Amino acid sequence: MRIGKSNVHYIQYGEGEDVVLLHGWGQNIEMMKPLGNALEGKRITILDFPGFGDSDPLEEAWTIENYVEFLEQFLQKLQIENPVLIGHSFGGRVAIVYASHHPVSKVVLLGSPCVRDKKPSTKEKLLKSMKKLPFMDGIGEYMKKFIGSEDYRNASPVMRETLVNVVEQDLSDYAKKIQAPTLLIWGSEDTAAPVEDAKKLEHLLKDGGLVVLDGYTHYAYLEALPRVSAIINNFLEVK
Repeated sequence: MRIGKSNVHYIQYGEGEDVVLLHGWGQNIEMMKPLGNALEGKRITILDFPGFGDSDPLEEAWTIENYVEFLEQFLQKLQIENPVLIGHSFGGRVAIVYASHHPVSKVVLLGSPCVRDKKPSTKEKLLKSMKKLPFMDGIGEYMKKFIGSEDYRNASPVMRETLVNVVEQDLSDYAKKIQAPTLLIWGSEDTAAPVEDAKKLEHLLKDGGLVVLDGYTHYAYLEALPRVSAIINNFLEVK
């Protein structure tokens, strides 16, 4: 399928209520298929976001809003209305913004950080202080490869800029506007999006609930797949 300038890879299967699964940063359709396969009586749609998987790479850096606009066009083209959105991490951030001003049936967020701590991290402080030193022009990007996150180090220049755009933005105001019932599922050992982030997000939501899975990580939805799929199936059955 072509959306704007991008060829987009997606799969769709099953019958019933529309459920759209949105993968995390650096991931693809394959990471969401196990969960999609475990959902009962639904029409499942899973896509590779532009810049990931088998979809076209980005020609320029995007923001969360760009991804939301893309998702809007994607769903319109497939004639999907009022879907259930299930997003992991970065995909959940896209779901938060989309659901804040588009009709959705329900939302499930899996380890999706929302509230951005305005306080600069130690890494950010170090980078800023180094930039002030003589002869440091042009070395910032080199240092970021070693000081930044694994996601940042593994990304292309365009995707690095996109990642910065995505993670720097606080989505609190968007979360407050979500009207649909929203389920948060988090691993207690999630270091990418600590449980404290989930608790902050839960308080922002008008109709939200949090399930914490003890002993699981940022990929709790895969590590505890039978349990997570049962929780989601029950959530989707509630009218």
